[in-house]
Amino acid sequence: MLLIQIIILAIIQGLTEFLPISSSAHLILVPQLSDWPDQGLAFDVAVHVGTLSAVVWYFRCEVITMARDWGSSCVQRQQTGESRLAWAVILGSIPVAVFGLLLHDLVDTTLRSPLVIAWATIGFGLLLWLADVIGRRVRDEHRLGWKDVVVIGLAQAVALIPGTSRSGITMTAGLLMGLTRTAAARFSFLLSIPAILMAGAYKTLKLIEQGSVEWLPLLLGAVISAFTAYLCIHWFLKLLDRIGMLPFVIYRLLLGAGLLYVFM
Repeated sequence: MLLIQIIILAIIQGLTEFLPISSSAHLILVPQLSDWPDQGLAFDVAVHVGTLSAVVWYFRCEVITMARDWGSSCVQRQQTGESRLAWAVILGSIPVAVFGLLLHDLVDTTLRSPLVIAWATIGFGLLLWLADVIGRRVRDEHRLGWKDVVVIGLAQAVALIPGTSRSGITMTAGLLMGLTRTAAARFSFLLSIPAILMAGAYKTLKLIEQGSVEWLPLLLGAVISAFTAYLCIHWFLKLLDRIGMLPFVIYRLLLGAGLLYVFM
């Protein structure tokens, strides 16, 4: 891989993993539109490791507290501290794990079409705008009910369709369930930890079957994506209540329209 390709793809992954604009779509489309060779599975794994390390580090205090209280709740058989939120993250991660295993062949082949990405980008972008407009925005992530968690978890499974955006669809569901913008984003980011971990583990197993890899481009990609993702999470949460979802909706509509123009 060229150095410029490594840098650009790593930055794109770091930004798009947590913004509601679909990282998978961008990683698929950029090589196609730039005539670069496909970056390959190893690089995809590396940049996902980078974004995973960024979100874990950003929420490190919450993650440590949730893990501790989850362990206590298992021993005491009752909710303690942040154990409810930890259980919510676990429950919300089950649908994407199940559907990911069942549909991975379809996702890796047929659904990687630019036209699928274009329509998903537009359709789920409009749904994000609707949720932002009609959502009551009265609750934080600590007040989620189990029904809310199931809905958000099922929404995350829909993000297996390239162009949907995992963060975008989970924020959409969170807003429709009455979460504030910041709460919807925070819960989406916490949900991303097991989601990225599971996807990375699956891709790593496939990578082991392929044999040797070049480690230097992977390390560079992981570092750049981690740094970019950390900054993205910080500024997104800081500015979200001020700017809302509309800028991302507009971007999705323009991107989807551009893809339809190019590929239809």
